[in-house]
Amino acid sequence: MSSERPHPLLRPSAAALPVLAERGVAVPQYDREAVTPGIVHFGVGGFHRAHMAMALDDLHSDGLAMDWGIVGAGLLPGDVRMRDALAAQDHLYSLVIKHPDGTRESRVIGSIIDYRYGPDDPEALLALMADPTIRIVSLTVTEGGYNVNPVTGEFVTEEEAIVRDVAALREGRPPASVFGYVVEALRRRRAAGTTPFTLQSCDNIAGNGHVAKKMFCAFAELVDADLAAWIASEVAFPNAMVDRITPVTTDVDRAELRDRVGIDDAWPVVAEPFFQWVVEDDFVDGRPPYERAGVQVVDDVVPYEHMKLRLLNVSHQGLAYFGILAGYTYAHEAMADPDIATYLRRYMDEEGTPSLAPVPGIDLDVYKDTLIERFANPEIRDTLARLGAESSDRIPKWLVPVIQDNLASGAPVEVSAAICASWARYDEGVDEAGAPITVVDRYADDLMAAAARQREDPLAFVRNEQFFGDLAAREEFTRPYLAALASLHERGAKETVRRLATREAL
Repeated sequence: MSSERPHPLLRPSAAALPVLAERGVAVPQYDREAVTPGIVHFGVGGFHRAHMAMALDDLHSDGLAMDWGIVGAGLLPGDVRMRDALAAQDHLYSLVIKHPDGTRESRVIGSIIDYRYGPDDPEALLALMADPTIRIVSLTVTEGGYNVNPVTGEFVTEEEAIVRDVAALREGRPPASVFGYVVEALRRRRAAGTTPFTLQSCDNIAGNGHVAKKMFCAFAELVDADLAAWIASEVAFPNAMVDRITPVTTDVDRAELRDRVGIDDAWPVVAEPFFQWVVEDDFVDGRPPYERAGVQVVDDVVPYEHMKLRLLNVSHQGLAYFGILAGYTYAHEAMADPDIATYLRRYMDEEGTPSLAPVPGIDLDVYKDTLIERFANPEIRDTLARLGAESSDRIPKWLVPVIQDNLASGAPVEVSAAICASWARYDEGVDEAGAPITVVDRYADDLMAAAARQREDPLAFVRNEQFFGDLAAREEFTRPYLAALASLHERGAKETVRRLATREAL
């Protein structure tokens, strides 16, 4: 990185756009004053800004969806930083696409036209959401934001924040949670005879629309049963599959943007070139023409969702634990090991793909080739620790169904069982060099306790039916699982992966 900047530093702003354009940065060419609110989005993080907001910016650039501007919304103390960063930049921000060959594409996104931090003025945010111009309320609040009991799949009613918000709405006080804001805004729309908005989940959750409907209706039921019934019958909750690797923005990313094009952005976003968004065409009061921005608008998202979860997401888990145990830090470092790349492709071809139904319009071989290329992108610097976090939210939802389906159909499960074994070995909390592993998981204590027993009881980790169902009793699974776990203990991760890649017996 050069110590001399080629350009004076500029903060993204309406006034700076012409100068940034002269520097080769793609900037909004449309009149942002002509963009009016149509969407309120909760959870304005890196993914939203590299995904939905980018798609709307593409539409605005073509003169489309000018009545679908995004108003960001935040409710948590951590959201103050985003509020302030965007407010200081006329709600503009930089998106940097990092290509594998080291080239960069920089653009400024203009589709977010305002940001509301709920605690600043709860009534103002509620009034906006109740306004008929808002036809979509969208969410990227992470898996944990839906308040789902991981065992029962039901809404957690005893959560302290939920109890407080139910009481607040019953007593006519302002809410604090996303559940309270959404349900109170819908209550006001119903009372005014206003068409409800669509609640559009953009989170990486299987059946995200179904999950959102179940959880928000469950919250509403605690407040007003009649309102809950109206929401269930009148509000649309489209399912969607989302995909783009968007690492956490680092100080290095900020410095590089300053040095390369002279942009001093408080919170830029970096992302890979790949973009995919598959949306169920189920909206109660219109939608932007998403398909004009490269979005696949379909009748049924499930085949695409299964493809992504069972090929990309499971492969990320297969990369994370073996990679960390083998001493790697970043995904691209692990992918430079040809045995890891070969073993992952073996999983995709022999176990992931057989568990899938046909995926309309998708060449699965091309898709899998693309996944290997994406994982190996050295510019993204995606950490294996990130991929291996919150595994109890991932393996049971993404990999265990593959194993169950393949056991039912007679397809192999050897590699899938080995990935489970690598998770079990990882949760022992120490790598092969004796260095500690920080296990980031809400069930870390229970998982690590089970992992600590597996030298004496090799099936201890998979006996937890909450995560593995009845797999500990299925010999077709336990045989390859035990072989992989023993190999990890006796031979180590690299040799175990080599044998998986070459189909040598473990």
